[in-house]
Amino acid sequence: MFKNILLPIDLGEETSWHKPLAVAIDMCRKNDAVLRVMTVVPDLGMNIVAQYFPKGYEKEVAQKTLAQLKDFVHEHVPSDITVKHAVGEGSIYETILSVARQTKADLIIMESLRPELKDYLLGPNAARVVRHAECSVLVVRE
Repeated sequence: MFKNILLPIDLGEETSWHKPLAVAIDMCRKNDAVLRVMTVVPDLGMNIVAQYFPKGYEKEVAQKTLAQLKDFVHEHVPSDITVKHAVGEGSIYETILSVARQTKADLIIMESLRPELKDYLLGPNAARVVRHAECSVLVVRE
């Protein structure tokens, strides 16, 4: 049913991947699907901010983050799962949606922390992805 599964994670936050990764692995095995593991690094925003960072800083951060993502996959994803990696830059939900479109994902699996009253049912990034995704989204509660 699903052949191209996107799993957005925060490498620094285990709750963003602990349960969703287990679900994604199970879905990949049941559907013989490719798992696309992605993470997002913030962009520097306005040029006034960017001028305080060394030239090539964003590219260096993206390369280091990709290496960390590959290490994460090597450590946590079984070898029988076909994995592709992606590092996006910018706002979290916009980048997830962009990568989902570019890779033609047919399912996004992501976490949503227990909501605070102001968030009602989902965290702000998960809610936006659910509302705007062109594919199915499975939200896993931590």
